[in-house]
Amino acid sequence: MATTTAPWATEKPTALLVLADGTVIEGRGLGATGSAVAEVCFNTALTGYEEILTDPSYAGQIVTFTFPHIGNVGTNSEDIEDLNPAARAGAVGTIFKANVTDPSNYRAAGHLDQWLKKRGIVALSGIDTRALTVLIREKGMPNAVIAHAPDGVFDLDDLKRRAAAWSGLIGLDLAKEVTSGQSSVWRETPWAWNNGFGEQGEPSLHVVAIDYGVKRNILRLLAGLGAKVTVVPAKTGAEEILAMRPDGIFLSNGPGDPEATGEYAVPVIQDLLKTDIPLFGICLGHQMLALALGGRTEKMHQGHHGANHPVKDHTTGKVEIVSMNHGFAVDADSLPEGVEETHVSLFDGSNCGIALTGRPVFSVQHHPEASPGPQDSHYLFRRFVNLILERRGEELLAERA
Repeated sequence: MATTTAPWATEKPTALLVLADGTVIEGRGLGATGSAVAEVCFNTALTGYEEILTDPSYAGQIVTFTFPHIGNVGTNSEDIEDLNPAARAGAVGTIFKANVTDPSNYRAAGHLDQWLKKRGIVALSGIDTRALTVLIREKGMPNAVIAHAPDGVFDLDDLKRRAAAWSGLIGLDLAKEVTSGQSSVWRETPWAWNNGFGEQGEPSLHVVAIDYGVKRNILRLLAGLGAKVTVVPAKTGAEEILAMRPDGIFLSNGPGDPEATGEYAVPVIQDLLKTDIPLFGICLGHQMLALALGGRTEKMHQGHHGANHPVKDHTTGKVEIVSMNHGFAVDADSLPEGVEETHVSLFDGSNCGIALTGRPVFSVQHHPEASPGPQDSHYLFRRFVNLILERRGEELLAERA
């Protein structure tokens, strides 16, 4: 008796990544339906996908995870990093190699797929993320459209047109899109195993944090060191900040082109530098401090995104493994006299920190707050607080606890 064989079944793609050069990559869709145009980067971190996707510094970007298994530990409300989850500041798209499995972690409160839907993040899985990573390393971070349609029906010509037409991140001020709408006071302190986050008691000093897209864990670490942290919107003027009588000023991380944000931020920073108030910057804040001091910034070829980057601190001679997330960098050769290069990437030699000679002013390109990432650079928050304590004539903290 003859037997029949079922026809070969081919899975219809339900998600596409369409690059500006017309390349089309097919995969399985999850998360939000619809499409988003952005820049594609890759992140080499093995953990912390929820923190990564909610980092406001990723606004305007699609994050490709090089680690193949993303989503296994689920999601929860404690691991987000943007200040206002309702605003959904962070990555607009994400790409995984493997399908997302059901969560398997005691802290999980939900499935990644459902969380992506609520966040409005378009996701694609089932592609060779190694090949995409190699493409980015060779050709740079491409502009692209990521699209998800459960029925697999796409207007490919329109997606190609949108990808090719998008101008990219150069010249784009995204800090104004992710900053706080009004001033607020932050009191939450760092997370402790099985106890969750703490609540600050009576603060001993006051830090004003200019929010260009600040991460929660930065504010927690400042609060944990005794600082009352007043968070102010990106366009807050120097006069208003100084009227708050801060002991220290913090310039936060954030997305987009530092030169574009610097059009309104740099004059404010320059006015703040006329005082002797200690100042500390991270990421975008670092780049704009460099601009305010007369340096330049430049777009990087593939950027630095991950939690395994070696950085040397010239002030101690030590090498730290740090968390990175940036597509622009300070041109070290452009730094004027009186500005010292304090940190450097051991991957490519790019600038990762500066200090103003003889002044209580410094900044770093990497993310010392981690979340996710190693905590090698937590000491920088103590270094900042010590500048404040020194100015007040008080006993200093041990830089490394």
